[in-house]
Amino acid sequence: MDDLRPELTASRDERREAPDFDALTPPSELVSGDRTRDDFLDAVLGLDAPATAGDVAELAGHGVDAAREYLDWFERMGVVTQVTESPATYERNQEYLNWRRVQTLRTEYATDELLDLLQTEAERVEEFTAEFDAASPDDVSITGYAAETDRPIEEVWGRLSAWRTARRRVSLLERALTTASDDAADSRSVV
Repeated sequence: MDDLRPELTASRDERREAPDFDALTPPSELVSGDRTRDDFLDAVLGLDAPATAGDVAELAGHGVDAAREYLDWFERMGVVTQVTESPATYERNQEYLNWRRVQTLRTEYATDELLDLLQTEAERVEEFTAEFDAASPDDVSITGYAAETDRPIEEVWGRLSAWRTARRRVSLLERALTTASDDAADSRSVV
């Protein structure tokens, strides 16, 4: 076995005394979360407003210099966009993320499965439209509807959130199907 570097070995005096294990940093603090990149990715995906490198560093639990490097890399990849120069602020690029979701749907599901999923989500949207008697969840006042129907505000908010989610899913599924059929048309026209 190779000898350890001198700075990693205990001196004779250090070996006489038992280590103070309570003074050591707990392993859970040394190894927290996944890889650094994943910590920063989670942080930028959670942004709902423009943020500085310091803000992102704090959310990720890492240093500001590392945040700047990852933000630069994420910007080159299209995950975030720089909003201001001084101070530099960034926001997540929702269009890129939607594009990635569409690509994932196309990869993981056959066209028939995508059509089934679209049918299910479209039916959910129709049910919400009938339930709230409105064209969009944005047309419904949470507190007003809760008072009219004698339902808890949290329940109404949850139902409206589910409606928004169903509408987003319909949009993504339609894009996945449109893109898939465009690709099929392109491949047929070449032959």
